[in-house]
Amino acid sequence: MSGDKKRISGILAVAFFTLLTYSILYLARNLDDNRLSSWQWCFQPGVFWDVFIAISAGCILSHFLSKVTLRGKNAAPFLFVMSSASASLFWSEPEAIADASRYFTQAKYLELYGVRYFFDQWGKVIPAWTDMPLVPFFYGLVFRIFGEVRVYTQIFNTMLFSLSAVITYLIGKHLWDEEVGFYGGALLLGMPYLYSQVPLMLVDIPTMFFFLLAVLMFMKALDKGGTMVVVSAFAIFLAFFSKYSTWLMLSVLPVIVVVNFTQERLKGAETGKTTALFLKTSYIIGLSALFIGLAVSKELSVISDQVKILMAYQKPGLNRWGESFISIFFFQIHPLISAAALYSIYSAVRKKNLKYMIVAWLIALVFLLEIRRTRYIIMVLPMLSLAAAYGMSRMENAYLKKFLLGCIITSSLAVALFAYLPFMQKMSAVNLKEAGRFLDTLPERNAEVFALVPAEPVVDPWVSVPLLDLFTQKRIIYNNVAVLSEGERERIQNSSLRFTLELRVPSYYNGGSHTSEDNVLVIVSESAKDPIPSEIRQRMAGYSQIAVFDKYDGIFQYRTSVRVFRRIAGDAMPGFKAN
Repeated sequence: MSGDKKRISGILAVAFFTLLTYSILYLARNLDDNRLSSWQWCFQPGVFWDVFIAISAGCILSHFLSKVTLRGKNAAPFLFVMSSASASLFWSEPEAIADASRYFTQAKYLELYGVRYFFDQWGKVIPAWTDMPLVPFFYGLVFRIFGEVRVYTQIFNTMLFSLSAVITYLIGKHLWDEEVGFYGGALLLGMPYLYSQVPLMLVDIPTMFFFLLAVLMFMKALDKGGTMVVVSAFAIFLAFFSKYSTWLMLSVLPVIVVVNFTQERLKGAETGKTTALFLKTSYIIGLSALFIGLAVSKELSVISDQVKILMAYQKPGLNRWGESFISIFFFQIHPLISAAALYSIYSAVRKKNLKYMIVAWLIALVFLLEIRRTRYIIMVLPMLSLAAAYGMSRMENAYLKKFLLGCIITSSLAVALFAYLPFMQKMSAVNLKEAGRFLDTLPERNAEVFALVPAEPVVDPWVSVPLLDLFTQKRIIYNNVAVLSEGERERIQNSSLRFTLELRVPSYYNGGSHTSEDNVLVIVSESAKDPIPSEIRQRMAGYSQIAVFDKYDGIFQYRTSVRVFRRIAGDAMPGFKAN
């Protein structure tokens, strides 16, 4: 067979296999038990063909892009721009996960009262639950500098996601070569789940960035020493205070040291080189311990209480609200990435590639410790993409490698854009977003909010108030009439949303001296049909309902609807209903 025929056959085979893989996953979508973006929820009638056509177009586009060669200085900017552009397509998502209310509340304290207050009151006035302060600190800085507008946190997260792709490239380049690094960074875009996370005001995407930064700086410090030792120690400090799970994942640093020592000995390095490596490692550990120790000593009681919650509640709870590895590695991550990563094990063992242990360590921990939730392993995903990139680098045909990379990325983007995003835009969480934007069109300065307790609550209903606040520039005045009974609190106590019981209402939501004439009234409830208690009806005398936001996906237990009332003569907007 001639070279051209082989090339055409290869193109057709990759394109066919890409479409076949998608079709098989669609037929087996009932196996996806992801808690946010399960294929059995996202693929509503007609969506299959929308995605199929988009993937087909992506294969054609990948053919033309595969002719482009990126080298040297162009690779990192290309990865940054490509990942930023892709992630920005999802900014229209609502805040689909209730945890965002915690991070918004924490960040708003810094915005209103400053950095010193934030650190003085962390875990005291500012409810910390099991959160570390670093990411809410940066969110608060964004609000304080640029204003309390959600898009600014989305830009911040998108930037960190894009930088994560670049750092993944640099780690791969450091371990092996530029090609593996570039493919590793690019394959982060072949994980549909990540697109759903970047726009959200959570800590997982920033934590991935800070963790990767710590790994890269540690590698650089072991090579160069000098000021990089201080930079590395500070990067480890940042990763340490990003999220508790990074404590476990930082175990990759000793693996890096062992690999470096072993390589030096296999090379027959002089004693002076191994001694220098030992000293650099000691300096980094010592400085990191100093930085971390000073911070921990100030918040030791808070951290101690948080660790108790993690061990007594969240660790066993993971078994109740976990997800299958099939869901994680075949649906939420493109299966060809997982297949390439699996092949890379064989390739690395055959070549006795010690450096492979660095990326394999964290992936192995996920399986050994049975961390069965995609959100909890986000910081590990760059290592998975590097393992897959290492496996793909064994392919001899350079064009087919690039074409396969393009097909993986475009098909994952198609799934996220045409299946995940429309599904999330139909969640009841979008009611808070649309209501917030509607409130900003009204002349009143304040939004007086009431949250109603549903018949069978799954959260403390007040948790929706910060999420509404995130989407409006109105001053929120919260009237705390939502009182849960002991039985209702006990039911929530054992759920994944237990934190809502311990998230105290901040003082900045108190009414103060604001007059009711300058208030628009807002009722947040499970359904727009829920009856309004008599004490609230009395407060609403003279008000008329002007808007209802009551979309519901029919899937999630945590549901929010919003009714807006205004003091007007008659109904100025009869029949307005956002559905």
